[in-house]
Amino acid sequence: MSDYKMIENEVDQLEGLIWDMASDVWSFAELSYEEFESSALESSALQKHGFEIEQRAIGGLDTSWIATWGNGAPVVGFLVEFDALPGLGNDTVPSKTPAQNGNTNGHGCGHNLIGSSSIGAAIALKRHMEKNGIPGTIKVFGCPAEEALNGKNYMAAAGVFDGLDVCLHNHPAMVNTVVNFHSTAAIDLWIEWHGVTSHAGTSPWEGRSALHAAEIFLVSANMMREQMEPTSRLHYQVLNGGEAVNVIPDYAKVHVRYRGKNARDVRKYKAWLEDMAKGAGLATQTQASVTNLGGIYDSLPNDVLASAMNQHVERYLPIDWTEEEQAFARAIQREMGKPEEGLATDILPLPTGIEVGGSSDVGDVSWLVPTMGVVYASWPKHIPPHQWGCTACNGMSIGRKAGLQAAKVMAAQGLELMTNPALIDAAKAEFEKQKGGETYRSLNDVESNPRGSLDTDQIAHFECCLHAAMEHFGVDETHD
Repeated sequence: MSDYKMIENEVDQLEGLIWDMASDVWSFAELSYEEFESSALESSALQKHGFEIEQRAIGGLDTSWIATWGNGAPVVGFLVEFDALPGLGNDTVPSKTPAQNGNTNGHGCGHNLIGSSSIGAAIALKRHMEKNGIPGTIKVFGCPAEEALNGKNYMAAAGVFDGLDVCLHNHPAMVNTVVNFHSTAAIDLWIEWHGVTSHAGTSPWEGRSALHAAEIFLVSANMMREQMEPTSRLHYQVLNGGEAVNVIPDYAKVHVRYRGKNARDVRKYKAWLEDMAKGAGLATQTQASVTNLGGIYDSLPNDVLASAMNQHVERYLPIDWTEEEQAFARAIQREMGKPEEGLATDILPLPTGIEVGGSSDVGDVSWLVPTMGVVYASWPKHIPPHQWGCTACNGMSIGRKAGLQAAKVMAAQGLELMTNPALIDAAKAEFEKQKGGETYRSLNDVESNPRGSLDTDQIAHFECCLHAAMEHFGVDETHD
């Protein structure tokens, strides 16, 4: 029996564990920074299977952790995500239907599958290495808040990815391929203005409107679009614009996200946006302040790793869907007005030189260590992520099959890396080529995430979740 068949069997033996985790996290559907139950469940599952939790609460992210098994080189990492999205809760039916548990959050990007697939692959790889005396170290990283673009970047700033030889990840989608794309870098800013209240009818001249400052800023930011490169994007959300129509507002707050082709571009436009905020304050005699919530790097491709992983993708994908599953997918497409072509039954050609407009905090990892991921169909074709139809698929048999096959791809790739030092050397050479002499320097202004710390009640809740998860898996609480 080949090594890859043996490790495939290891993953198959873990199918129940993989799906139970994915299903539970799907039900929890916790938002960024609040993944208490999901984080506790998945870290405890690794402990149950012999991994040591060497660190928690990394970079101010209280639901983050690192699980380690083995010793010596090579050192291969697996990335875990577990946050959901607001407003995307849905039942496991092919129509827009509220979730039976009443949770309005939903895994419309399939992060419930990401964690369970990576953990299943890591445990399967550990078992195979133990049985066959293969040296090496496996590290699994519990990474919160990917949807907020503020997880792995803070962990990277804390240095936790240093020392890895290669890092692997996975993401569900509507196609089957490898993540050999170049994505955009991005940064999130909170911009606030403080002014003076006054009666808007009797004495408006006594006030200084923070809302006017926000309006001036947004007009300026929109005018800046003409001077942005075509690959750049600018999004914003008004978080506070006053409390009453007859009161001059003394406080306003805007959340801005800028995406650019690389970190240098992001730094340039961040400085411009900061100048706009100050200028709006000067124009309205209000005080401006800017908080950098965190920035993420563009994701670097790696043609060497992509070619290697693509062979494993071809080994385990595409998935053999049942007619019932295809009918489920077509019903979603029909309700959304998309071509009724069901689920993907092919693998895209190996991508090279592809630019995408989205962003991921995997980008920071990819600038520190050669990084590659698998994308696999777990919802219908033509349906972008962050939709109710994705949530529905990720909580039923479609998601179960997809997550299992993704775990096989990652376990097989992990095994190849553990037993083929030439592949690691080639991947590192490609990594240096892609960096082009640039050095990673975090886009964050601070090491601790301003949105990541828990209050006393949240800490107590997280500890309760962790104890319950450890008890569920039969983990000795002294071994953490």
